[in-house]
Amino acid sequence: MRMLDSVRESIEAYKKNDPAARSSLEILLLYSGFHATQQHRLAHWLHTHDLKFAARAVSQFTRFTTGVEIHPGAKIGKRLVIDHGSGVVIGETVEIGDDCLIYQGATLGGAGVTCGKRHPTIGNNVMIGSGAKVLGPFKVGDNAKIAANSVVLREVPPDCTVVGIPGHIVRVGGEKLDHTHTPDPIQLEIDALKQRITELENQMKEKA
Repeated sequence: MRMLDSVRESIEAYKKNDPAARSSLEILLLYSGFHATQQHRLAHWLHTHDLKFAARAVSQFTRFTTGVEIHPGAKIGKRLVIDHGSGVVIGETVEIGDDCLIYQGATLGGAGVTCGKRHPTIGNNVMIGSGAKVLGPFKVGDNAKIAANSVVLREVPPDCTVVGIPGHIVRVGGEKLDHTHTPDPIQLEIDALKQRITELENQMKEKA
């Protein structure tokens, strides 16, 4: 029963996050991200019951059929939505909270080859844009948003929006991230420098 409830919740999450989702049957049969997360439940169960080879076999089969690679050791919360899915990679010690949204090409990876916890912990209701890389054993807080193609190498506080390479926090709180109007952190810094130069030039003119 719990498994059926989980499937229903996941289908509703896809309907909520994907305007192209037309029916529950379409999601159930045709959505690769949905298939990847559901098959990961089996892989993770095998992994935690010390059936590591079988777990990796399920994981690799999932990668082959969906284009999504999730290590069996990764811990995934409820209602994860992987939109399109192709190219998504989720490492062994990743932990993902509830109600998260991950777009195609995103990587939740490690930094270096150390043992132990080496992948990020993702809070609840986090959005990770297409092509984004979140690398290292740090926390991404609840309700955070990672813009497309950003590279995040350090902790992200809750309710923040991160943009750029390396990632910079450009917004705390605020509305849903609009990828077509994402702030450019480099341009923001240039604008701030221009404003400071203008202020200094005005001060010099006043003293002249």
